[in-house]
Amino acid sequence: MIGRKEELKALDWDMSRPESQLVVVYGRRRIGKTYLIREKFSDQFVFYHTGVRDGSLRDQLNAFRASLIQYGYRKCPRLCNWIDAFTRLSELIAAAPEGRKVVFIDEMPWMDTPRSKLVSSFEYFWNNQVLVRKERDVFMVVCGSATSWIVENIVHNKGGLHDRLTDRIWLRPFTLRECSDYAAYLGIPLSRHELCQAYMIFGGVPYYWSLLRGDRSFAQNVDALCFSEHGKLRDEFGYLYSSLFHDATAHLKIVTALASCKAGVTREELVEKTGITNGGTLKKALEDLVRCDFLRQFNAWHKKNRDSLFQLIDNFTLFHFSFMNGTVHDNNFWMNAVGGARLANWEGQSFERLCLLHIDQIKKALGISGIGCEVYSWRTRANSASEKGAQIDLVLERQDGNVNLCEMKFYRTPYEITAEEETKLLNRREAFRADTGTSANCRITIIAAEGIKPGVHSAVAQNTLTLDDLLCAT
Repeated sequence: MIGRKEELKALDWDMSRPESQLVVVYGRRRIGKTYLIREKFSDQFVFYHTGVRDGSLRDQLNAFRASLIQYGYRKCPRLCNWIDAFTRLSELIAAAPEGRKVVFIDEMPWMDTPRSKLVSSFEYFWNNQVLVRKERDVFMVVCGSATSWIVENIVHNKGGLHDRLTDRIWLRPFTLRECSDYAAYLGIPLSRHELCQAYMIFGGVPYYWSLLRGDRSFAQNVDALCFSEHGKLRDEFGYLYSSLFHDATAHLKIVTALASCKAGVTREELVEKTGITNGGTLKKALEDLVRCDFLRQFNAWHKKNRDSLFQLIDNFTLFHFSFMNGTVHDNNFWMNAVGGARLANWEGQSFERLCLLHIDQIKKALGISGIGCEVYSWRTRANSASEKGAQIDLVLERQDGNVNLCEMKFYRTPYEITAEEETKLLNRREAFRADTGTSANCRITIIAAEGIKPGVHSAVAQNTLTLDDLLCAT
């Protein structure tokens, strides 16, 4: 299995514990939750069930009964409600052979139809039919793409499941290194530049990468998946948000507003841009989007959490708004865009996001993995027509008295620092010092895909990182 080492360790640890375990696995759509559990426990299930999307209560109960029959409850009667369904499940568990009994319910949010009392019935099942078993041998995994439902009803449950959850695993997108390994496993030949482009488009979502074909060039793959009339990802944006959130209206307003904002914005600025009242609806939607790895929540230099900034970092969403939204079907759209100015501008901004998604790798390359480090951004607005504002998207404040001011550059060849660029970098550093009042040693740090071209002005960078550093394993 590519990646998922920490998650597999966590599952092994949970399995080794002597009591019955209730584990929840959550994360965005297409991230590999079901694959992880099926690969890990495929031959150990005493019961495995997947909810029916958009099914009625009767549809859900009929499907649950079919799963009970499939796993050995041969004369299972018609199910009346969820109390009845979970009671039959407890009987199936009791009849299973001796040993650890792995139960997997996938897409549980789909099972929660209006007035079905699914959650309260599940609470009763776990407390009164599982935890009372003297064998203490049940290992139950609950999973679902509707992350907000999972968090509200299982993780943060204030009722019968309060303090009953034994582990929660938040499945995150693949890193660039893991995507590189996955592409190699799939037999997809990609140049270094294409590997970056692929990550800028598909992010670290394994399913999207699995759709690439080795008999096509990378550009042909992008056209076939994203721009052809029947491309498998042509309508993914709409499905993505509707599958994750029961009512995605606020979520879509937020990502639409943030798609045009390169830097992060505050909640107050989002209220102005979206028209959503600064209250519970906005708070919940922002929390949902952060949990699903669509947004990055971070602080400006030494600001408090209430002044947090939010930045859209989901690569596929940003690619949708940059190129797919409103584009007519064109089997050669991406191939014709290669080498154009629009594509080059997109690459530059996308590479900055790629770096922001690999801060652990950046810290390792700088040799500061073991040092306490706060991650910030910094910006100052223009004071007049003659005095321009400045911005640094990634600032690393270290406990050793140093601050890395990171500039990110994406070029196919080594980046050349000219006299003009050197002046800009030095002025930006001085503006940062003056604005923040810091006495720390501020180090200009360049992250350039192919490094820096040696020259008279290259010494302005105290630290230089390359794509190889982003590809390193943490």
